[in-house]
Amino acid sequence: MLIIRTNRGFTLVEIMIVVAIIALLASIAVLGFLRARKRSQGTTIKNDLRLIDAAVDQYAIEYNLGTGTVTSAQVSIYLKPGTRLANTFTDILGNAYASSFTLGSLPSVPAASYAALSDTCDANFFSPYPTS
Repeated sequence: MLIIRTNRGFTLVEIMIVVAIIALLASIAVLGFLRARKRSQGTTIKNDLRLIDAAVDQYAIEYNLGTGTVTSAQVSIYLKPGTRLANTFTDILGNAYASSFTLGSLPSVPAASYAALSDTCDANFFSPYPTS
């Protein structure tokens, strides 16, 4: 009498190896996602600073100013209405930008935002805008 054994299925060791490989790939993907998210938040802050700088320049040109300071309320009319920046004058992380700006100087990155993003967005990333 001939007995044929067929082993169907996986051993516990094989299943554990597959789970370990999946966990390793998932951890790599999550770390990459978190880094990309912080980098995109930094890019949004840098774009906000560009918009603020352009709005300050537009205000200075319209009112024929060469020196002095302007407030965020004066500048906000040159920002797109209904946006987060025009409504609250805060960045994507909820930190407020400066309330007044000196003509001829660049707006700066809020200190709390720089601290939160400094592991992926250093001072060179935010260049030419200073970090406060």
